[in-house]
Amino acid sequence: MIKVDEEALICDLAETYKIYDYKQLPVKMVAVFAYGLKEESRIKLKLSGQSVPLETILLASVSDKLNTLIWFQTQDGQKGRNRPKSLVDLLTNNKKEDEDNKDVVIFNSGEDFAEVRQKLIRTGGE
Repeated sequence: MIKVDEEALICDLAETYKIYDYKQLPVKMVAVFAYGLKEESRIKLKLSGQSVPLETILLASVSDKLNTLIWFQTQDGQKGRNRPKSLVDLLTNNKKEDEDNKDVVIFNSGEDFAEVRQKLIRTGGE
């Protein structure tokens, strides 16, 4: 943990245990204290590769789903325009949403779908 981010470990030890100079303690005791830190501590988040705690991501996911349900009820949602940005993607720096929306096609009627489908069958999917 010290090699990964000593400053984060120092902050976590000070915040959790009021230990301001861990070097004055035996190594084994510091290891026990470090192991006992909460999962959302700075150092544990860094070690796990997360930028925000899991609880925050879950709350953002719930908000994203609610925003999408509301968006579906709007005219933009029915036409597939102006989809709300995902909070989860913003928090995790994930660019997947933009890639997913590239292949989205919306049809106004069953006839439009059948016409495009026949075109794709004739041209071999191009």
